[in-house]
Amino acid sequence: MNNIKKVSQALSEHEFGAMLITGAANRLYTGGFASSAGAYLITPQDAWFLVDSRYVEAAKKKITGAEIILVAKGETFPEKIGNLLKENGISSVGFEDSSVTYGEFLKWEEKFEAKLVPGSKLMTGLRAIKSEEDLNGIIKAQRIAEKAFEEVLPLINSSITEKQLAAELVYRMVKSGADDKAFDPIVVSGPRSSLPHGVPTDSKIENGFLTIDWGARLDGWRSDCTRTLAIGSPSDEMVKVYETVLAAQTAGINAIHGGVSGKAVDTAARNVIEEAGYGDYFGHGFGHAIGLEVHELPSCSQLSEDNLSVGVVITAEPGIYLPGRFGVRIEDTVFVTETGCENITKLPKKLLVI
Repeated sequence: MNNIKKVSQALSEHEFGAMLITGAANRLYTGGFASSAGAYLITPQDAWFLVDSRYVEAAKKKITGAEIILVAKGETFPEKIGNLLKENGISSVGFEDSSVTYGEFLKWEEKFEAKLVPGSKLMTGLRAIKSEEDLNGIIKAQRIAEKAFEEVLPLINSSITEKQLAAELVYRMVKSGADDKAFDPIVVSGPRSSLPHGVPTDSKIENGFLTIDWGARLDGWRSDCTRTLAIGSPSDEMVKVYETVLAAQTAGINAIHGGVSGKAVDTAARNVIEEAGYGDYFGHGFGHAIGLEVHELPSCSQLSEDNLSVGVVITAEPGIYLPGRFGVRIEDTVFVTETGCENITKLPKKLLVI
């Protein structure tokens, strides 16, 4: 991927003369080069990538459309960036205000003569709309995650622990071509399935519900999926809760289309859960955008102020969590279109009983 031109063209819509890009995900999005350090400075006419000696050779081979500048031993990024701003007559520069630390800001303020202007919206706006290439990257990661899930299903029994099952998922994703896991898998069983973001333990898989939330990372792109299984025969209430969550997810997905508000999508799903009497037990939002990071903007929640544009890739993951008893979450990932959405998750959602 290389989106240097997109960033450059987007500057015309913002009130600053250049964009400073320092976050890892935004740097990867901008030039397609992964590194633990580096910074892009982009104007409507020029682009520079500043990097230290660890990455300079690789950067010159990988990055096109930007001049590669070495930050040598004894030099600092703020000094080098400040000099570029001054030499090119740049009086204002956007920065990633949503992620930059106060300490970094103070160093820049000391070295820059240019005015620092909050600019996170430029990058979040660009990254929200996935190209066909971006979407295909996410789909490839999702297929790897699905294959791993299907491979671990025969391993699920009362003799394997939550940690062991999580490790098997990660191993099989990497074995099938993933660069790594997209995030630490959530594997929680029995009463612990009521923990939306529970951490796998050394406890063996218990009867009741087993919730597995996992994803793969491939070429920077990440997938995200959740399935809840029944270990042993489920009670009538367990089946009711499962079917309620599935109906809520269906209602939310059916409400998605280009231009709809994230809040409206969340409300469509939330109404189903509230009508079933479980409104107090759905505490998080319906979904979040995903891409080079697991959680991106926009989101679908009661606090969302954004509409879903065509091209957004977003999760659909309502849940019901009864403290100390059990919980259910079902999560797919969808691609927003003009008239609806396309579900890129292919795993079945009928309650699986093991």
